[in-house]
Amino acid sequence: MPLRFTFRQLEYLVAVGEAGTIAMASQRINVSSPSISAAISQLEAEFGTLLFVRHHAQGLTLTPGGQRIFNEAKRILDRAAALNDLASDISDLARGPISIGALSTVAPLVSAAFRQSFEHAFPDADVTLREGHQVDLLRMLGRAEIDVAITYDLEIPKDISFDPLISLPPFVMLPRSHALADRTALSLHDLQGEPMILLDMPLSRDYFLSMFHAAGVRPVIAERTSDIWVARSLVANGFGFGLVNVPTKLTQAPDGEPLVFLPLTGDHRAMVLGLATKRSAHRSRILTAFYEHVQTRMAQNGLPGMTSG
Repeated sequence: MPLRFTFRQLEYLVAVGEAGTIAMASQRINVSSPSISAAISQLEAEFGTLLFVRHHAQGLTLTPGGQRIFNEAKRILDRAAALNDLASDISDLARGPISIGALSTVAPLVSAAFRQSFEHAFPDADVTLREGHQVDLLRMLGRAEIDVAITYDLEIPKDISFDPLISLPPFVMLPRSHALADRTALSLHDLQGEPMILLDMPLSRDYFLSMFHAAGVRPVIAERTSDIWVARSLVANGFGFGLVNVPTKLTQAPDGEPLVFLPLTGDHRAMVLGLATKRSAHRSRILTAFYEHVQTRMAQNGLPGMTSG
């Protein structure tokens, strides 16, 4: 019996089902909206059922029958991808596209470094990079906009798999000229009353502020920024101290002003940096290769750009 659909049509169906609009699906898979719309109409005609409910100016939602076909289409495409990966496994090569997301605070350290070494090891890999805060990355994983995220273990949903790479305890960031800069370590009580530059990113801000709550210390927040490099500049120029989890080898702000990083004493939770991906029974060959590459590099050399503390 001849097939009543093509893999391309199923790809378009899944793209629209995940995106919620034909326009968004068009952007994600780089196919024109008319082509996607025509493919959906052809599938509906072949299957004899309505796959989507069209809402004026509000996109599309899957019908109950459309949801069942959507789920099966995803499984078919996953199995087809597994067949491609089997061919790669036989030839022991990892090839094809992989989209990597990185938390914006660590992206300057890991994105280029990991990409360079991975592409050197796997020249047939086609790597693209994205960055964002934690909520951004989890959303991109959920929408299949990225294959893997280099991020922290903050509020990881059940449908996301997280593999830890390194535990990162908190450090205090101070200007070199600060009266406490020559200490070997500091507590939050040592910093009581000092102005603070808060790295104000979703989930991260709660992590940092929870330390003060647990220690019974009230922070004096002088400035807030979502940009780690702005935070470094504000600290280096004497506007307050900062808290970070990655003490970098580079001990300067972007304007050249010097910084110091001191361990924060106390019973504070360390952040765990790791690799996150959509939970699935199947992991592509290229994704598996990236996991193994990063884990091996981390085991040998640690986090790129990070001082031993």
